[in-house]
Amino acid sequence: MAARKSGREQRVIIYNAEHAVVSGPKTKVLADYDFKYKLNHPRKGPFYPRMPDQILKRTVRGMLPYQKNSSGRAALRDLRVMIGQPTNLSGDDLPEGHAWGDTSGIERPLPLKFVRLGEISSSLGVDATRWEGE
Repeated sequence: MAARKSGREQRVIIYNAEHAVVSGPKTKVLADYDFKYKLNHPRKGPFYPRMPDQILKRTVRGMLPYQKNSSGRAALRDLRVMIGQPTNLSGDDLPEGHAWGDTSGIERPLPLKFVRLGEISSSLGVDATRWEGE
């Protein structure tokens, strides 16, 4: 959904990235992310992120034509992913030129087997107090 919206030259802000859900059995999902992270060379890459906001942004990047044309890179520039909820977006007052998006199309029950991005990041070695302290 975020890739589709950002492709239409709209700015998209995703917050609480640590609560995003990856569907699948926990052991398999954690093993896949661990394999991807350990696959890289520290200096040469490919570089896979460990923080939940960067994992989500990298996932959306995979859904865009990032390397094929400049519209994909522009769409990724318009995407903001944040850990926690920023104070300027906490109430009903939004900055000038911003509006709350329609979330009726994406509200659905959680799958039976899922893992949150915060758990994935913790298993990759990131200190969970970076987003739990808020």
